Amino acid sequence: VQLQASGGGLVQAGGSLRLSCVVSRRTSSNNGMGWFRQAPGKDREFVGSINWRGSSTIYADNVQGRFTISRDNAKNTVYLQMNNLKPEDTAVYYCAVSRSSYGGREVSAYNYWGQGTEVTVSS
Repeated sequence: VQLQASGGGLVQAGGSLRLSCVVSRRTSSNNGMGWFRQAPGKDREFVGSINWRGSSTIYADNVQGRFTISRDNAKNTVYLQMNNLKPEDTAVYYCAVSRSSYGGREVSAYNYWGQGTEVTVSS
């Protein structure tokens, strides 16, 4: 299974970006998907996840209300819409396939990871 994340870039504070993650095969349509991020010198942290049907999402407190996860199983793609970006959102963002159908907050809940896409938010 391969995951290809894209859509990162440089944006000013208050701006928006939409990240995409394409998974190489339809296995992902039965699995939850997640987004994580890692800033320089920090541990990888949970951003949000979505269940296999796309009917349930959970988010980290620091992105709740600003970020939205969605998925299109026909396209094997999961999205992360990021609005009202802040400098502290600067990080490399990773998508991942969950071992389960619902996703989850823990890194250990995921067994396939993309290569990451870099997001930089300037103040």
